[in-house]
Amino acid sequence: MLQIGPLFRASGAGMARNSTFGGTEKMKDPRPLHDKAYVQQCIRQLCEFLSEKGFPGSMSVKSLQSPSTKEFLKIFEFIYCLVDPTFQMPTSKVEEEVPRILKDLGYPFVLSKSSMYSVGAPHTWPQVLGAVVWLMDTVKIFCCMSDQDLLFADFSDGSTEIEDGVAFNKLFLDYTAETYNKFMQGADTFDEEDADYLAKLKRLYNVDEGLLASMEEKYRMLSDEVERLEKESQTDRLMVKRTEKVKLQTDLQKLQSYRSNLESFKANLENKASGLAEELEASGLQVETLKQEESRLEHIFSTQKFTPADIERINWEKRELQQTINSLSKSLEQAEQHMWNEEIALAKAKETAEVKLAEYHKLARKLKLIPVSAENACGHDFEIRTSPEYGQSTMVQCRTQIQVWKLITDVDEECSRLTDMKLSLEESIEQVNSNISDKANDLKQLREQIRRLDEQLEQDMQDIAHEEQKWSAEMESVETHRKLLEKKVTLGYDESVEQLKAAQQQATGLSFKFYCHVHNYSEMPFFPDIEVIHISSKILY
Repeated sequence: MLQIGPLFRASGAGMARNSTFGGTEKMKDPRPLHDKAYVQQCIRQLCEFLSEKGFPGSMSVKSLQSPSTKEFLKIFEFIYCLVDPTFQMPTSKVEEEVPRILKDLGYPFVLSKSSMYSVGAPHTWPQVLGAVVWLMDTVKIFCCMSDQDLLFADFSDGSTEIEDGVAFNKLFLDYTAETYNKFMQGADTFDEEDADYLAKLKRLYNVDEGLLASMEEKYRMLSDEVERLEKESQTDRLMVKRTEKVKLQTDLQKLQSYRSNLESFKANLENKASGLAEELEASGLQVETLKQEESRLEHIFSTQKFTPADIERINWEKRELQQTINSLSKSLEQAEQHMWNEEIALAKAKETAEVKLAEYHKLARKLKLIPVSAENACGHDFEIRTSPEYGQSTMVQCRTQIQVWKLITDVDEECSRLTDMKLSLEESIEQVNSNISDKANDLKQLREQIRRLDEQLEQDMQDIAHEEQKWSAEMESVETHRKLLEKKVTLGYDESVEQLKAAQQQATGLSFKFYCHVHNYSEMPFFPDIEVIHISSKILY
């Protein structure tokens, strides 16, 4: 049996996703299980996996949109048997056994027991599907490791194969540990790790990229050519066979209909022939009776003697009887005509009743109501049997059966409607409770974020106030230093001006002495200040 949980618990300790392994808080599933596109992708992956592994039963993407609990248990047992062939799903407490097995395997998220009661519900199926997809990925890793003999290698081979197996095992375990650590930190894609792992494998096995690309291109071209040839060779014959099949089915239906019509026509003709035979036999008996009566009357007429008065009386009685016969014959013709009209109307009514009865029996067989042993009959006899003579009892029986059937149908529909309403209400209540719990968790997180933001804001305000005080002190220090520099600059400027004036006076005196020396003035004459300055300037220039 595969033990995934203990294998990765040590490497994932202390990370972002280790709450289910050692912490008390429930870890939130980072997968977008409420995204319809992601759910459809998981369903397609699961359907392909089941088809690839030979799932014993018909399974499609449509049936996996909202499976029943029985179907889910079959899928779970099938996938888990790929890991542990001796496993058998228990018959009781399945809602506790499935989450326990997932927890033992190391499933990092909690699967509630209540989700096992309504697996196909819209609010529970995504979480259950996520657990099944995780189990499917785990089985894929297990099968891959079993195929490559990563855990139990054959050490009877050469040293080169052992070294290659150890190197591959090391690469694979390093890649698995690195990606799992990233997964525990919150990552969902590992493109960089996949590319690095693929590059290391290529270096390990000296893969020729050019040869591999050429072989892939050649395989793609050959696959396209095979698919094209298969389509060209099979499409036309398949369509012809399908067309012939449809035509033959249509002809078969027509022949069956024609045969049923012939059988009904034959039955009608046999009934008419039997009626005519009976009428012919009755007419023959009546002719024999009339012949006997005629012979008896002739015998009486030939043996007895009549007087003219008797003859006249007989003739008069004969005329009276003839008139009576004529009137009775007319009455008989009218009665026969009326009887014929009534028989025609009765035959039409019988035909209409037989058509309706046939439709009723056909519909009842589709609904599995007849015979008495049918699935939906529940021991009741819903078949209406015809008798040669329709009477009041037959009509009463038909009405009773129809009323019972309508009553049972109404009761079943009402029970189904109430059951559906109950299930929908339970699902709505469970959805509302789930939404309330999610919103409560979100509200708790928002309050925690607001508290942290308030603490951060207060800390920032204190830092800003401290910075403002610091900058104010620095500004005062700079202002004091500026004033001191201005004062020093003013004093330096005044001293420089006085030094400049003294230098100018000294330069003026030197220039005058030099001028006097040049012009041989033994004694310094008296010049006004303006003249001295003018002379000094001349000397300088």
